[in-house]
Amino acid sequence: MRKFIKRCFFFCVFLGFMVIGISILYVKLSPSLNINSTNSIQLVDNNDMVFFKGNESKEWVSLDYISDDLINATISTEDKNFYKHFGFDLLRIIKASYINIVNRSTIQGASTISQQYAKNLFLEFEKTWKRKWDEMWYTLRIEDDYSKDEILEGYLNTINYGHGKYGIENASKYYFNKTANELTLAEASILVGIPKAPSNYSPLINYDLSKKRQRIVLNTMVNNGYITQEEADFAYDQELVFTKTNSKDEVTSLMYYKDAVLDELESINSIPKNYNEMTGLKIYTNLDYNAQKKLENSISDSLGNSNLEVASVMIKPDTGGIIALIGGKNYEISSYNRATDSLRQVGSTMKPFLYYSALENGFTSSSAFTSEETTFSFATGEDYSPKNYNNKYGNRPISMAAAIAYSENIYAVKTHLFLGGESLINTAKRVGITAKLENIPSLPLGTNEINIIEMVSGYASFANLGYKIKPHLIEKIEDMDGNVLYECNHDKELVLNPSLVFILNNMLTCTYNTNFIDYNYPTAVNLANKLTHTYAIKSGTTNTDNWYIGYNKDVVTGVWVGYDDNHNINSTEYKYAQNIWFNATEGYMIGKDNKSVWYDVPNNVSGVFVDPISGKPVTDDKSKKVLMYFLKGTEPNASDPVFDEIYSNEVGT
Repeated sequence: MRKFIKRCFFFCVFLGFMVIGISILYVKLSPSLNINSTNSIQLVDNNDMVFFKGNESKEWVSLDYISDDLINATISTEDKNFYKHFGFDLLRIIKASYINIVNRSTIQGASTISQQYAKNLFLEFEKTWKRKWDEMWYTLRIEDDYSKDEILEGYLNTINYGHGKYGIENASKYYFNKTANELTLAEASILVGIPKAPSNYSPLINYDLSKKRQRIVLNTMVNNGYITQEEADFAYDQELVFTKTNSKDEVTSLMYYKDAVLDELESINSIPKNYNEMTGLKIYTNLDYNAQKKLENSISDSLGNSNLEVASVMIKPDTGGIIALIGGKNYEISSYNRATDSLRQVGSTMKPFLYYSALENGFTSSSAFTSEETTFSFATGEDYSPKNYNNKYGNRPISMAAAIAYSENIYAVKTHLFLGGESLINTAKRVGITAKLENIPSLPLGTNEINIIEMVSGYASFANLGYKIKPHLIEKIEDMDGNVLYECNHDKELVLNPSLVFILNNMLTCTYNTNFIDYNYPTAVNLANKLTHTYAIKSGTTNTDNWYIGYNKDVVTGVWVGYDDNHNINSTEYKYAQNIWFNATEGYMIGKDNKSVWYDVPNNVSGVFVDPISGKPVTDDKSKKVLMYFLKGTEPNASDPVFDEIYSNEVGT
């Protein structure tokens, strides 16, 4: 056994030396990394204005022009052995590992400045073993190719100091209207505390927390001999005057759009996976700065101090270009992108896909089912008893248009069961929804979870009269020499009948048509006197989710509101999604002619005035009527038996 252990020991030592030797040889033979241009990314909006630069500080400053206090505070706090190690602080790693193992959680980190710089330059922030492996190699290559001063200079010029400000010169001017070499110890120590968690330690967001972090920074400087305790106390007590506030003029939600663009970049096969080692990329996006700002302000005004979270997307239905995207209420507090990464129950926003299926299978705007409390019994022995919102029922046959206006659950389930579950699933798949949809009776009530981008792109097929589009943020990518590396293909496929889509779009305007006020109210009737343009609108509500999606030919806007932990929304919170949708969409549409953004009647479609609830044709002199559309030859006839039943119920016979 002793011989075996000894052999194993020597084998491990030999293997370790081999790994180290191979690693050194690999690093020596690898081409030098150009850290001043590596991973340089410019993101451009739809007006050719740059709205984000990655690893490209507006004002790169040399180490000689950065405050000594800032440099010392950074080294003392982030990596006190920076000038002594080869990229990794082995003793610090061992100590941090021990502390984390003892406490069974990640309490202490051990990343060096070189590791953090490599991570910022070359890597995404997903926590995978591959990323850690890549981080090791990039760190070794940086250490081999550059001096410590060059690494520190690059780090300070590219680190995130919050509010989208990268680099110490930009941060100094943003917070204090000073250059980096003019910072006092008090100012330097507050700035050095921010990069650990910009959304928590920005003094503009949480001043008290940033002061606690400042005290830690100052204490490390004392412990490492850079300043005395008296100097630390004086700096901590010094009043700080900030020249910037976190105002509405700053569109911080652009960071959600930026993150989504970089995610999409990873999925484009024509861009090499090692693009971060190239001289740089210029990415042309669909961002409409005005739309993004309208959306951000609408969310801020609507949610205020509420703890609700939000995701919202605005898309051009003709191309699929995403012109605005917000993945949360406040990027500085939570950078989790709910627009790209979350799935939520969609509620009644699922119903338009069902009603298109119904139109395709011979239903019309006047097709009727009885609105009443209903229990559905199945051959399996199971019962299903859906309820209408607020338990309101017409207790008589109602038209499809009325069912849409009230978002009737009973009508939807009857239609779904009549058609068969595969009909709805097929329509959803045709327009690009890839989420798993269960063939269950409650499917049209939105019990399945779907991503908001998929839902909005699905609605885009209604907004563009039947074409399946590919939702995207990136239009074109060039290298820094102007060579085109990628261009988006705008090919689209006709998957729905344009005439039937036109009919559906007009029925979705019934959600705010006051002529439908009867035993119930249309779901968006409070917008009737506010809207300056015509929209197709549908809301969706579950216990935990609130949706609003509306569109015309020009734009589709989708909004989700809810809690990350899935706890219930109370009745007073159901207004927020509608308010956000209304303010953002109407703000975006200012100055656009309504006639140009709504739909012309197709040649094979005719309009008929009908009773709003029953769908029965009415004469022109009847006071309560709505204009509904039908394929020619399917217009309702007053002598249809179903209308006789309705009429009998109305007169009480």
